[in-house]
Amino acid sequence: MIKRLISGIKPTGDLTLGNYIGAIKNFVKLQDEYESYYFVADLHSLTMGDNNADELEKRRKEIVATYLACGLDPNKCTIFYQSDIYEHTLVQWLLTCESTMGELSRMTQYKDKSQVALKQANGTEKIPVGLFMYPTLMASDILIYDADFVPIGEDQVQHLELTRMLAERINKKYQLDLKIPTGIIPKEGARIKSLSDPTAKMSKSEKTSKGTIYLNDDPEVAYKKIMKSVTDSENKVYISNDKPGILNLLNIYAALNNITLVEAEAQFKDSNYVEFKTAVATVVKNELVKIQAKYEEAYKIVDSVTKAGAQKAKEICAPITKKILSKFGFK
Repeated sequence: MIKRLISGIKPTGDLTLGNYIGAIKNFVKLQDEYESYYFVADLHSLTMGDNNADELEKRRKEIVATYLACGLDPNKCTIFYQSDIYEHTLVQWLLTCESTMGELSRMTQYKDKSQVALKQANGTEKIPVGLFMYPTLMASDILIYDADFVPIGEDQVQHLELTRMLAERINKKYQLDLKIPTGIIPKEGARIKSLSDPTAKMSKSEKTSKGTIYLNDDPEVAYKKIMKSVTDSENKVYISNDKPGILNLLNIYAALNNITLVEAEAQFKDSNYVEFKTAVATVVKNELVKIQAKYEEAYKIVDSVTKAGAQKAKEICAPITKKILSKFGFK
């Protein structure tokens, strides 16, 4: 029997090369191997309390169009908006009530983001409750689909562990049989770094665009960003944690060519940095050209794809949610 998989991405900025290599490219591969459900995590995008309604509406559609342009096929997978399925938030409340303050406050992402929370004039911090409850919504996103697998980045491993723990807890307490999901973490290029600071993640929210390649960047601009990327002065290409800039470019090259990091290293053992960067810049440029050529047509079918996707997602999660509610006493 084919296994089920679910994953989502927040519409909080233009998608980057890091998103493509770390998530979307993997989604395209997995849609041929699993019963795949991919959603735009628009409810999660409200977490920090800084929502702009017009911007959210725009970003949601752009992300779906980009998914499609990158190769997701609505005939092979289900694509939908998280907010179209009320079961996500309904079961989140049940899971929140089965969680403890200690469990949620230990989440590393909560600790990190709450430390940079908005400072008030009186010196206090404004920490959104949505940030604190993010993990229980993620748990609901997964459990209401009885997902076997969840493609995640390394920064979501702790949240998945909480999801597994909550599933085991309510299974035992309420005699449920929810599946305990397993994470899928891409090995090569799982976490692409900033081109201007290769010790930091390439981010949609980076303050300067110099370190980030966006999927809607002019391909020539992206090419130049690679050529100007921060490396070191050794001028030799090889794998080393002491060479984060070179390691980052090797990861990008390997991922876009579907080869291993070691294979990428071997191709450039006799190359200098200009030759190496030129090769990486060329493959990035060509990939963006390919994606952008498909974007306009993809955008035209976003509404029909997400409407059909929501209907299919509902068919899966509604009976599972009903079962959970029944066991909790809501019959």
